Amino acid sequence: MCGIVGYLGKNESKNILLDGLSELEYRGYDSAGIAVLQDKNFSIYKAVGKLQNLKDKTKDFTSEGFSVGIGHTRWATHGKPTELNAHPHLGENSYVVHNGIIENYQELKKELQDAGVAFLSQTDTEVIVHLFEHNLKTASSAFDAFEKTISTLEGAYATLLVTKGEEETIFFAKQGSPMILGTGKNGDKYFGSSDAPLIGFASEAIYLSDGDYGVVNNEGIKLYNDKKEKSLSFSKLSENRLSAQKDGFRFFMEKEIYEQSDVMSDTLMGRVQDEGINFDEIDPSLFEGINEIKLCACGTSYHSALTASYLFERYAKVRTSVEVASEFRYKEPLLLKDTLFIVISQSGETADTLETLKMAKKAGLKTLTICNVDNSSMVRLSNASILTRAGIEKGVASTKAFATQVAVLWMLSLYTAKLRNSISQEEITKQLHTLREIPKVLKVDDEQHERIKRLSKRYLHGHGFFFIGRDVFFPLALEGALKLKEISYLHAEGYPSGEMKHGPIALADPELFTIALMPTELLYEKTKSNVEELSARDSTICAISSKKFDKSDDDIFITPSDHYMLEFFEMMVALQILSLEISVRLGNDVDMPRNLAKSVTVE
Repeated sequence: MCGIVGYLGKNESKNILLDGLSELEYRGYDSAGIAVLQDKNFSIYKAVGKLQNLKDKTKDFTSEGFSVGIGHTRWATHGKPTELNAHPHLGENSYVVHNGIIENYQELKKELQDAGVAFLSQTDTEVIVHLFEHNLKTASSAFDAFEKTISTLEGAYATLLVTKGEEETIFFAKQGSPMILGTGKNGDKYFGSSDAPLIGFASEAIYLSDGDYGVVNNEGIKLYNDKKEKSLSFSKLSENRLSAQKDGFRFFMEKEIYEQSDVMSDTLMGRVQDEGINFDEIDPSLFEGINEIKLCACGTSYHSALTASYLFERYAKVRTSVEVASEFRYKEPLLLKDTLFIVISQSGETADTLETLKMAKKAGLKTLTICNVDNSSMVRLSNASILTRAGIEKGVASTKAFATQVAVLWMLSLYTAKLRNSISQEEITKQLHTLREIPKVLKVDDEQHERIKRLSKRYLHGHGFFFIGRDVFFPLALEGALKLKEISYLHAEGYPSGEMKHGPIALADPELFTIALMPTELLYEKTKSNVEELSARDSTICAISSKKFDKSDDDIFITPSDHYMLEFFEMMVALQILSLEISVRLGNDVDMPRNLAKSVTVE
């Protein structure tokens, strides 16, 4: 949640900060703000809502010559989305921006209030700037005060702080939330919650680790961890921003649905070979002594994990369990060392999932991360990682990240199956052929899109949706329901088809819309029977299948195929487009649905 940018240099700082925040607005858009320190004076601007409101407020502001600036786009955790709660937060002579949660802020706040400090906001972040200024009164330097401040904080944070006493300096710290430090021409320094704001400005970057903190100024960068100075390790940054543009599509989500065919080719490239699956990133020894696979994730990634659980048990014949990361952390789980612990995350920074990874590492388990972002916290922490290669995904409702996660996990199930000799080479060869077909079925047919667009007008009102499916189509039903909820704000639930008669069917009537996933290559007759039960109770049925279902009210036809996973991916596209078009008709902001943010870096 939330996005941070920072700049130190001689260029016009406002435009750099606002440009960076534009790249991070997917992380939060309840409010935004910037603070620029120049000639010993601060210029501070805040606005509630979308970033455009902040741009409007700052249209007459410019900076000339050397300045330091920090900016923030907020997804509210502590305190409502108001200007008072928006970052940057002010002390007497300092400003701070922060991403994460300070778990001990209430105790710190009380201590500071007892010492006479007045708080203006409801946020946990404000504690940082007041604590810094309180420490500054007795510290030997501003850096010592900052070091003492961050040593007192508990929880997750990425923070930037500027103060009048050090007007050519930015103090920074990272613990549990992402932070990148970049350098550009003329010694300019840049900060960002991801590398996207740095592209086009910085040429090299340091991906900060947990516990890193330090100071940047005209003289250079000082980086510390555990009070010991660290050497600087830079990585080269990409120079291409084209992938972050809409390319003529109405929404980033729509663009990303259409991109799935191309990015899937990247996901499969070099991995699907003649005799089996090859992952350069992992060593077969990772699976030695493994008798169970435990998959852990949140949200859409959890649905890809559920899908994978069917594939691992079906092909690799290995016991597989799936955990919701936010629950797993607190259930006192039994972690046995013959378990391979796999975490799945689009960003690699998802707080709950990251903490489960740390638990598994502490328990001595082998760990593997499935992720879209190299150098992310999960990738760096786990024993091994496999990148999904989905590219930048800016729509908050995930599409291509889910598709590539499922593909990687399907490939991993076959990789594991070959190691365990659990299926024949003939079957592996057949699966490899099917994998190569995925990019083709992910290509969006314009006529199909237009049919779904016309169909969507019938599904704007009612008292809810059931998405139903069997086997791997049950997690796909969950994902379809989640997509609709996220961007249309309509109530939707995903269910196993066979569970309808165990209670939910009581809701069936003409105003209940059933989206039925009916693959012909997997349990078609069983699913058909379940859908007929709903039809008999007058539920409105939209069937997604390659066959005509005689009791459906509407049909979305997919291409006939000889493998259920090809049906899975084509149905996935249909569900994404259906949710998109319903949301558009309802007049919603598809890319930035209310109350949500892209990268969930808090509990």
